[in-house]
Amino acid sequence: MPTEILMPALSPTMEEGTLAKWLVKEGDEVSSGDILAEIETDKATMEFEAVDEGKIGKILIEEGSEGVKVNTPIAVLLEEGESADDIGDVSSGGGDAKADAPKNGGKDEPKDETAEAPKAEASKAPPAPKSGDGGRVFASPLARRIAADKGLDLSQIKGSGPNGRIVKADVEEAKPGAPPAKADAPKADAKAADAPAAAPAGPSADAILKMYEDRETEEVKLDGMRRTIAARLGEAKQTIPHFYLRRSAKLDELMKFRGQLNKQLEERGIKLSVNDFIIKACALALQEVPDANAVWAGDRILKLKPSDVAVAVAIEGGLFTPVLKDAQQKTLSALSAEMKDLASRAKSKKLAPHEYQGGSFAISNLGMFGIENFDAVINPPHGAILAVGSGIQTPVVEAGEVVIRNVMSMTLSVDHRVIDGALGAQLLEAIVRHLENPMGMLA
Repeated sequence: MPTEILMPALSPTMEEGTLAKWLVKEGDEVSSGDILAEIETDKATMEFEAVDEGKIGKILIEEGSEGVKVNTPIAVLLEEGESADDIGDVSSGGGDAKADAPKNGGKDEPKDETAEAPKAEASKAPPAPKSGDGGRVFASPLARRIAADKGLDLSQIKGSGPNGRIVKADVEEAKPGAPPAKADAPKADAKAADAPAAAPAGPSADAILKMYEDRETEEVKLDGMRRTIAARLGEAKQTIPHFYLRRSAKLDELMKFRGQLNKQLEERGIKLSVNDFIIKACALALQEVPDANAVWAGDRILKLKPSDVAVAVAIEGGLFTPVLKDAQQKTLSALSAEMKDLASRAKSKKLAPHEYQGGSFAISNLGMFGIENFDAVINPPHGAILAVGSGIQTPVVEAGEVVIRNVMSMTLSVDHRVIDGALGAQLLEAIVRHLENPMGMLA
């Protein structure tokens, strides 16, 4: 029987993606491990491999289609001896899936209202209803649409099509039952009436467009990355109880030590940055204050043994936070080389999900842009993030005398559910101590 090739979940959080490019065409023979397509997630473009061998019988989703839900059939694989005539047995109804897929990269096209109506109605039908014994119900897209219109439960209908598939005739002959959802509606309304009014969420999109209708504007389409950043950071600021700790570190010894090391490493083509020292200092501090090396896990706190430090990397249209795992064990030169590699691949969106997910702590450094200090938003589920400003020549009092020192301002944003004030202060103190005594980081 023909096999559906489904849109894969290429990361634990992926719900939909863009089918960027097909690397096979209908009629091609494929083997397990062959690259079928390039899939764009919210963060990266990844290759999708075949898990079975066979022939591509039909491509259901065109390349460039955006917003393709995970587990949506995107193609049909034929086994030996099968032909395109057998594709009718596939539960998804391949032809309809292709017709309903977004075209031209998901861009809107002019359509009349009558042509659009059936699609809107079709969306009411559940994609994969379950039968009474918990198994999947197989039905054609047209049967699902008619069932939704008539209020029918597909799990209660016996299919007369191939392999028990429910077809148009089956749902047309079935009698609609009373939908249970409507019976509960008055209770829901009553509860809603008793509930306090929610705070206004701000002007609607239509209201905002109207507000600026007499001004010259340019609309910027949101891609998957921008939508994900907006959702995650909006959620972070609304649900994570942030508090902020601020300290400065004197970098004079670090800058002198860095110059000496870079002179010795020049022949090997290695050049350490201040950020490399900051990563190492944070990694060591997390080992010294292990209770702060933790993440919020919904109903518990998870404490990590290794120091897995994420570093924000700005790219066009957003940012990545690649994770340097076991950073406490790595030398400054190893951290420098790994960070350069991760940043380079982040900018070309070639990172794999395991390279930018995880970690307990993050660093966001805007010092190279001249930013003196700022407050960063925690990247859930991390327990904290360090915002790093630029080093500035500053008058400092030492032993009763005013001297000029290179001073860098830092702000530690902390999730109060994971880290309390005193614990956060200990962590930040440890970071400053390592930055001001850089030779100790080599021990």
